[in-house]
Amino acid sequence: MKKMNLELTVGFFLLAGFAAFVYISVQFGEFSFFSQGNNYSITADFDEISGLKKGANVAMAGVNIGKVAQISLNKDDQAEIVMEISRDVKVTDDAIASIKTQGIIGDKYVKISQGGSDDYLKQGDFITETESAVDLEELISKYVFGNV
Repeated sequence: MKKMNLELTVGFFLLAGFAAFVYISVQFGEFSFFSQGNNYSITADFDEISGLKKGANVAMAGVNIGKVAQISLNKDDQAEIVMEISRDVKVTDDAIASIKTQGIIGDKYVKISQGGSDDYLKQGDFITETESAVDLEELISKYVFGNV
């Protein structure tokens, strides 16, 4: 009888540990089962996005408002980025999307600067004004090797 109680206790601790591991993994992975209805998608085309990855932050005025959901190459050989933006945030139809770097050698993210329009983007709309990423290696090589 005592052996069975010990085995049940160990089994409960094992299940509790596994549940805690799953919970922490979901929290740190920023994965959510119910977040799909809280976002809307907008798209932007860039000439150059070097270093930007899927899952990168989308920020406005320094505040994280979404994530990069998909990166692909469109028919015009430009990088097409689909961004999932929080429903609470309204992006004007004349907004500018830029690829920026956090710090000197930090991660890339998409910065959205609002325009002055009274019209807002909806699900599936495009940001037409974009600023591509600055390739620091290319700039340094031009300076060092005199290919200006």
